[in-house]
Amino acid sequence: MHEIGLVLEGGGMRGVYTAGVLDFFMEKNLYFPYVIGVSAGACNAASYISKQIGRNKTVLIDYVKHPDFGGLKTLINEKSLFGMKLIFEDIPIKYEPFSFHCFFKNKQKFIITATDVEKAQPYYIDKHEIMKNYSFENRNDKILQAIKASSSLPFISPSVEFNGIRLLDGGICDPIPIKKSENDGMLRNVIILTRDKFYRKKPFKYAGVTRKIYNQKFSYALSNRHKKYNDTLDYIEQLQVDKKAFIIRPSKPLNIDRFERNQSKLEKAYNIGYEDALYMYRDLLKWMETEKQVTNY
Repeated sequence: MHEIGLVLEGGGMRGVYTAGVLDFFMEKNLYFPYVIGVSAGACNAASYISKQIGRNKTVLIDYVKHPDFGGLKTLINEKSLFGMKLIFEDIPIKYEPFSFHCFFKNKQKFIITATDVEKAQPYYIDKHEIMKNYSFENRNDKILQAIKASSSLPFISPSVEFNGIRLLDGGICDPIPIKKSENDGMLRNVIILTRDKFYRKKPFKYAGVTRKIYNQKFSYALSNRHKKYNDTLDYIEQLQVDKKAFIIRPSKPLNIDRFERNQSKLEKAYNIGYEDALYMYRDLLKWMETEKQVTNY
């Protein structure tokens, strides 16, 4: 039987839905051998791989009122609407310590999806490659840098340099990286989305502005990301029909956007994720046919 991959969409603060799903998975000791995430999906995946139940919920809900989480202050100081220093330095190191030891000890394969700005192509960062190429002292910083790169939105945050390559949000070129998972040998996948079943992405409104800031290839990718996204939705829905994918998505609209700061709305979205996972759990186990292949991590 083929191993099963876990594919995590991004979506900014909508990622709190994924946090609810993954907390339920962790409570059930349900871990997949291969995990690939984009932006907020990569952030959620990290705490899932480090087996820190509740950490994503705390970061995404409790810290939105922190003065450095985002807004005019961070726009002035960091040129970013999100407080990248708080999110990718202070929180994981000082406030809500990330378990780097458990993360790197865990044998799960983890791929972080970013976008190469110059080539306008997906750029994939492998946890095991970081372990192989960097010293014990440096690998913690590199994994945080990789996730930060995947989460850096055009216009909203500066690009992040990683191994000499300028990177931005992975959702630009590979918003739901199912084909990367398949190419890596995961012919069956659990896919967690942060939009409800009826959502389809609309064309980018600011294509003209894009061409004044970024190169032609990147501008083209931004202008056509809605086609890439919607085509991928069609693809994974066919996979679901063929029983090659098990899709978990909000059972109702979350009514939050990627910049949401209302804690009660975020809490509700988290609970929808947890409850959707609970409701679908038996069907998921039946689809997988056996738990043994995904829990030994």
